[in-house]
Amino acid sequence: MQFENSREFARQLDKEDKLSKYRNEFIFPKVNGKDVIYFVGNSLGLQPKTAQRYVDEIMKDWAELAVEGHFYAEKSWWDYHERFSQKLARVVGANPAEVTVMNTLTVNLHLLMVSFYRPSGKRYKIICEEKAFPSDQYMISSQVRFHGYDPKDAIVEIKKRDGENNFRTEDVLAKIEEVGEECALVLIGGVNYYTGQVFDMATITKAGHDAGAFVGWDLAHAAGNIELKLSEWNVDFAAWCSYKYMNSGPGNASGCFINKKYHNKKDIPRFEGWWGHNKERRFLMEPEFQPEPTADAWQISNAPILAMAPYLASLEMFDEVGMPALIEKRNKIVAYLEYVLHEIDKDVDSSFEIITPADQDKRGTQLSVFLHGEGKELFRYLMDQGVITDWREPNVIRLAPAPFYCSFEDMYEFGQILKEGILNKQKV
Repeated sequence: MQFENSREFARQLDKEDKLSKYRNEFIFPKVNGKDVIYFVGNSLGLQPKTAQRYVDEIMKDWAELAVEGHFYAEKSWWDYHERFSQKLARVVGANPAEVTVMNTLTVNLHLLMVSFYRPSGKRYKIICEEKAFPSDQYMISSQVRFHGYDPKDAIVEIKKRDGENNFRTEDVLAKIEEVGEECALVLIGGVNYYTGQVFDMATITKAGHDAGAFVGWDLAHAAGNIELKLSEWNVDFAAWCSYKYMNSGPGNASGCFINKKYHNKKDIPRFEGWWGHNKERRFLMEPEFQPEPTADAWQISNAPILAMAPYLASLEMFDEVGMPALIEKRNKIVAYLEYVLHEIDKDVDSSFEIITPADQDKRGTQLSVFLHGEGKELFRYLMDQGVITDWREPNVIRLAPAPFYCSFEDMYEFGQILKEGILNKQKV
């Protein structure tokens, strides 16, 4: 498609957009009396209007049924988490039995590493990407120390080549081959939080398995954003937060994937609790743990129902729309944003460098942009004008136009505000 940098063209794209109606299903903050242009769905998604109703249902059941809500609420609490499995399975490309919801992201990664980081002998090293999200760095480092290893020796980082902004798949594969039989685990973020690069998860997973290692993925920036085929790729485990592209609310519950080949195993290392015990026998209070025959065996405590309610509200929309439609709009709106940035770049005495891959198969709903010659005052100007974006040092803004609620006119308007902010500064 031949794009145009005009309001009329952007509005025409919105008229043709089959998902445009969903914009009205979300609540936008306002700045200067106007809805913001919201680019931080990769940090915290907007609130679905239905979320309040889902929470209110729980509050009403609690008030009217008290403890009996566990079994007699319309959405009974004791199996509330099971309502996620089929819908989430369609989002992440899994069998429903392989998916569950519990805890929060880093907690779940720690718990999953009990099962999938089993260092012994010379096989003790973990391969991850350099400058991973800090929480992953802390988590991995603490895990290897817990097992008695020095992080400087046990953690192997895949690095970018000098002068390049993104990782090369061939370099990842070469590092896995180099570490070889010393590699116990490959654990990488499926979408790099800083650049928005999507890793070739299928190829990397196979390479890790060929080296005899477990392979897991932190899908914080991937779930609800890109096409995932966790079962087909034979991933061992994965976890993701729900509050970014999946709009469940701040710090909310995490989703988990555990490959079915690890189900129905009593001897697998695992921290266990009551809610992972065989559902049909749970209230017999038996002393010996009998795991659920699904990913629910990794559950420990009963589900935080009030926290999970907004996630379920959002997931209903994902199930209604489907990932293929979201990805189709994602590709189009990110491409239009990219076009607008290049057009504005022609009109100002600055230089924008998009460090996210140009290939649509290697990126999701994010463009990370180096604003050469610009400082944080431009970011503050954008925020003051109602453009909610994200600043990362030294001078990168991350722009994530979530397809559920961002419009093509938002992209055009952002370009005009960005241009105005740079030109006004240059006049001074």
